[in-house]
Amino acid sequence: MQGNKIALIAFGGNALLKETERGTQGEQLKNAEKACRVLMQIIKRGYKLVIVHGNGPQVGNILIQMEEAVTKIPPFSLDTCVAMSQGSMGYMLERAMRNQLRKEKQSYEVLTVITEVSVDEKDEAFKKPTKPVGPFFTRYRSSMLQKEKKWVMVEDSGRGYRRVVPSPRPVEIVNLDAIIKLIDQDFLVIACGGGGIPVFKNAQGLYEGIEAVIDKDYTSALLASAINAELFIILTNVERVALNYGKPDQQWLNVVTVDEMKTYYKEKHFPAGSMGPKVEAAIAYIERGGKEAIITSADKLKEALDGTSGTRILSLNAVVS
Repeated sequence: MQGNKIALIAFGGNALLKETERGTQGEQLKNAEKACRVLMQIIKRGYKLVIVHGNGPQVGNILIQMEEAVTKIPPFSLDTCVAMSQGSMGYMLERAMRNQLRKEKQSYEVLTVITEVSVDEKDEAFKKPTKPVGPFFTRYRSSMLQKEKKWVMVEDSGRGYRRVVPSPRPVEIVNLDAIIKLIDQDFLVIACGGGGIPVFKNAQGLYEGIEAVIDKDYTSALLASAINAELFIILTNVERVALNYGKPDQQWLNVVTVDEMKTYYKEKHFPAGSMGPKVEAAIAYIERGGKEAIITSADKLKEALDGTSGTRILSLNAVVS
């Protein structure tokens, strides 16, 4: 069985659907199997494991499918599309992880939690949607959708028009109590897929879905803190975080304190569209009492856990001790 320590790992939807692939179910299942072999490195070190996955490519494909079938089947709202991706991706990861655990002669169970995450409907993100989602549209179709659905549309580099939606910060994980109970019972939990299904509380205190997407890194940090995870891992496409990335004076970061990382963040070393949210999520986790955050690539996860790769972000107390 697993130990008492909890590790939460977050990775993007491109771990299951790579840019060079068509996105078939078979491709995604194979990628899920590969990902789960990598994740065993954490379990073998005695951690209870919680998995949070992204869903950008998958939700994009769902929205494309709905647009293609719009004259035959009424399309679903964006929050429901996120739920659909949580179910399908959770199934693939759950099956792959269960099989891998059995190969490794581990007896505990895996479960996917379809997770709602509440946001503040007054979040500034709703005033200026910026996150592109779904298919490219012609000018005519874009104009029609703007009128009919009040969507915000933007022209995208000569490729057509895309819808942009708000990306508000997560406020509360609605299913948190259930997730904690499953962890306590030694379940390997897959939760908050795609950052969570976006919902908000109406004037009566009841939950409603809302058209938005939540960054999975921010939700992962919120969940890691809420479950008292001792280790928070964010997988990305580079081995380490760097200062002056891609420039002649690039400098890889190995072990840094949270205060040092906050300084680098304020100096704008980490772009908002790539490493920024990951660094900000790691900082938030440590500042809420977390012990250690690691940012690394899947290929270097074992070495990062051994302390020979990745960027480790520690609280000042952890460094002193």
